[in-house]
Amino acid sequence: MIKTLRPDGRKFMISSLFFIIVLCILASINEIRFENILRFSRCTLSPPLNSTNSLELVDSSPNNIRILLGILTLPDQYNRRHFLRLIYGTQSRPAGTQVDVKFVFCNLTKEDQKVLVALEIMLHDDIIILNCTENMNKGKTYTFFSSLPELFNSNDSSVPYPPYHYVMKGDDDTYFRLENLVESLRPLPRDDLYYGYVIPCPSMDPFVHYMSGMGYLISWDIAEWIKVSDIPINHLEGPEDKTFGDWMREGRRGKNRYNAKWSMYNFPVPHTQCTHELWPNTVAVHLLKTQEKWITTLNYFNVTRDLKPSKLYHIP
Repeated sequence: MIKTLRPDGRKFMISSLFFIIVLCILASINEIRFENILRFSRCTLSPPLNSTNSLELVDSSPNNIRILLGILTLPDQYNRRHFLRLIYGTQSRPAGTQVDVKFVFCNLTKEDQKVLVALEIMLHDDIIILNCTENMNKGKTYTFFSSLPELFNSNDSSVPYPPYHYVMKGDDDTYFRLENLVESLRPLPRDDLYYGYVIPCPSMDPFVHYMSGMGYLISWDIAEWIKVSDIPINHLEGPEDKTFGDWMREGRRGKNRYNAKWSMYNFPVPHTQCTHELWPNTVAVHLLKTQEKWITTLNYFNVTRDLKPSKLYHIP
């Protein structure tokens, strides 16, 4: 026999549903944004806050920062990528932040690349292969930035937008200190931002020329603009950092600019201008062209300080 709910039961269910809806409305008044009906339904019908919802709330925090660091390199640079994975894989990220390091190059052209790079992807999942022919100053930087919205934007409402607040293009001879990078970005805007080491080297004014190719960072909205604007596509050739600065000027982008000098600088060499000795507040050190320079830099920052003692090895 099919049982029907008594009138008192119906009243109880209706009252309960009405009470839950009122709670959701009050929450929305307190600036908890519900992006769509799906999230509203989760609020009314789901059990208590789970891990996914917790991440959504953390994502709304001003301390939450998502950064994509794209290191432009070449397919055959296997040893360099392995070395840099050690460098960035052992760096800690501040709580509540996400810093993803990806290696970026153009289409593979050799049989050995197709096997070895595929193995790297299977193991590390940290490679972006662009649809381009390898080049230095003929559009690789444009292809990188313009490809990002298609690669990372999602129609899934559970995925945060933007996928990254900031995107950084870096060289593979630059050492980025990720915690210091994150801390330098906390007080900065998350839109129309252009950040880096100002060129020419004596200048401290980020609105005069452009940011050095050692590594510069933009907010996600500028990457989306690069994808749809005619300005970059019509001006691809030339020194990539200068060309990028031309796009910013012609498109009137990067109204929020931040000069990271002297937290970013070239490796100190005697009698060389526009650099200084290594120092604790460093965000990036550039021109690490030799193993000796890398080791000097890593020793200065004491990168092995967290090595745990063990009977399995002895490192004095």
